[in-house]
Amino acid sequence: MTTVPDSAVAPVDADLSVWPASAAEPRPGALAVGGVPLAEIADRFGTPVYVLDEAEVRTRCRAYRDAFPDAEILYAAKAFLCRAMIHWVDEEGLGLDVCSAGELELAVTTGFPAERIVLHGNAKSPRDLETALRLGVGRIVIDSPSEIARLAAAVGPRGHQKVMVRVAPGISAGGHEKIRTGTEDQKFGLSISDGCAQHAITRTLDQPQLELTGLHCHLGSQITSVEPYLTAVRRIAALMAGLHGQHGLVLPEFDLGGGHGIAYRPGEPALDPTTLAREVRTELTGACAAAGLPVPRLIIEPGRAIAGPAGIALYRVLAVKRTGERTYVAVDGGMSDNPRPALYGVRYAPRLIGRRTTAEPALVTVVGRHCEAGDVLAADVELPADVRPGDLLAVPAAGAYHLSMASGYNLVGRPPVAAVRDGRARLLVRRESLDDIRSRDVGL
Repeated sequence: MTTVPDSAVAPVDADLSVWPASAAEPRPGALAVGGVPLAEIADRFGTPVYVLDEAEVRTRCRAYRDAFPDAEILYAAKAFLCRAMIHWVDEEGLGLDVCSAGELELAVTTGFPAERIVLHGNAKSPRDLETALRLGVGRIVIDSPSEIARLAAAVGPRGHQKVMVRVAPGISAGGHEKIRTGTEDQKFGLSISDGCAQHAITRTLDQPQLELTGLHCHLGSQITSVEPYLTAVRRIAALMAGLHGQHGLVLPEFDLGGGHGIAYRPGEPALDPTTLAREVRTELTGACAAAGLPVPRLIIEPGRAIAGPAGIALYRVLAVKRTGERTYVAVDGGMSDNPRPALYGVRYAPRLIGRRTTAEPALVTVVGRHCEAGDVLAADVELPADVRPGDLLAVPAAGAYHLSMASGYNLVGRPPVAAVRDGRARLLVRRESLDDIRSRDVGL
């Protein structure tokens, strides 16, 4: 694999602002990340392929540690998880937030300490709970009243498990209605306003084998403003004050969730963790002082903000079609490896790489290869007017909720993941093959 020398690196221009910090253009039309030309990665591993910049992941983990030195930082595994990612997060001193037995077992079998893992889920299966208890997970977040008795029974009369209760603070925040989870009318958490949260907390306290360590809330995803978090702090602090008055309860932990927004295109806003940390710390300290309570230890759960900007998706152009006033550029991936545009209307900024062109920009729509009219990866974006079959397109900010949400639609097979660092590329997750797909089918 060719290494790009520092002396050959050109300054990063404005349209690379949403790329990893290592992104460089050693010559016009070429693009390298982590010192590795992206075109060479496409040639070596095929397309579609995801590229993950290890240094960017680690830098973002450290940025959260620096911004929240007294808090517990849990990487939200649902954004993207593989054994290498687990290893990086562990080395950088973060914990893990998982949502299933699968995520939990992958983490623990990779060597991640179970006591630094928190299990979430609005409807945990018996296998989820059994696995969590068997492996000794640090905390389980209770998300429904029925879960309290089920968990207590699974723990047994002589057992012990730390738990938190997820509450819905009645706050609408997030980039799309389908990813707003702090409101009343959705499946996550227990409402504060109608008393469900308070009732669940009382029931949890009645179970001696369950140790209630704190309250949890998660407002949504792709939040770029600090204000919703401050509102949540005030409402949770008021709830904690009420619990103290009713039960004499002082909870040592408060999990504010994640959902920190990133920029997918140049000029878009992103949530700054340093600003978030400063304002949340001030708000929490003031609210607790007003209620006469000690300040609980803060827990936050960034996922997208760590993995998202570190990832790039590479596609090969298969066809260019002009229909009426619109030009469609079809690539060899699509909604099976990135369903987010179809689900949430997400906008991306693809870039032509691998060759130099002086063609003027033209407005095109980048579409996938799947038999679905909604298989659109990037609508109405600018690419060079001479884009043609065989070209490579690179999509930045592709590290989160792409492969983790991938499907088997049209039996195309999920793409591989390659990591780059210091001029070297290595495979983290291999491509899903036809043999993989065929071996699961046992019906003949």
